[in-house]
Amino acid sequence: MAALRSRRDALADRLGRWARPRAPEPLPIHIDRRRIYVLPTGFGLFVAGLLATMLLGALNYNNNPALLLGFLLAATAHNSLVRAHLHLSGIRLTALGAEPVHAGEVLHLRLRFEAAPRRRRHGLALRLGAAEAWLDLSGDDAAEACLALPAPRRGWQRLDRLRLSTRQPHGFAVAWCWLWPDTRLLVYPALESRAPALPVDGGEGTLAHRRDLGEQLHHLRDYRSGDPLRQVAWKASARADRLLVREYEGRAGREVHLDWNTLTGLGHEERIRRLARWVVEAERHGLRYRLSLPGQSLGPALGPAHRHACLRALALLPDG
Repeated sequence: MAALRSRRDALADRLGRWARPRAPEPLPIHIDRRRIYVLPTGFGLFVAGLLATMLLGALNYNNNPALLLGFLLAATAHNSLVRAHLHLSGIRLTALGAEPVHAGEVLHLRLRFEAAPRRRRHGLALRLGAAEAWLDLSGDDAAEACLALPAPRRGWQRLDRLRLSTRQPHGFAVAWCWLWPDTRLLVYPALESRAPALPVDGGEGTLAHRRDLGEQLHHLRDYRSGDPLRQVAWKASARADRLLVREYEGRAGREVHLDWNTLTGLGHEERIRRLARWVVEAERHGLRYRLSLPGQSLGPALGPAHRHACLRALALLPDG
């Protein structure tokens, strides 16, 4: 049985290479009639055999009511194949994306589908490898599907072809098509499980500007959306005929320098995992940090944008 399944999977893979599309395609992806495939299911083949037997018996006995019933059931079965085809025709994949995760975690890929109006589509199955999701399209509103994909290694992860299929309306036939979006998903490096403490300098820190109240007034600047009203310098604003905000300076926390060259006792991937762990820990503790890598230096800074830039740089480092 294992050898039979292996041959079947190899044959399906060989035939799948000839299915449309044969190369990645940009969004949006429109599903038209030329890329939809329809075949009877096992239940459909059973119904076809049953109808053939009924028609042969009706012809043998020259039974007109039985012939009429057989042809009506055959027309219903044929209509099921056409309806399954129409269930997929006109669907569009308009957007997809996923938040980056660390290697070894699960990547949640979200896909947004739209369909031609005034046609309801139920029981649509979306599959990529072992991941599967179900969605329904009303024809007036878009729908989202989420696939949980493994992220085994850092760097860019290319998407393979996705299979969108349906067995509606009666289960006599299965219709499917292939989607191959030309997109890449970023996977951060894995985090070292038992990394040492952050290499924080023992100094007291440096002066840094910040928007909240601090120790000493630094200067006045123009008002920006989101600034608290308590920082508005009303008298100075009245004189200048525009809103001015007080900018303070305070003693910032200690800065962390995460340097690739200091981790000489570790291998290439071990360095990447340790630096990734330190980036996450520095963010968690609210410490400004600088990341020094071969050929580039990021920071010092703090915040989601800096964290993403550092983890992205680590993820895209060449293999050692």
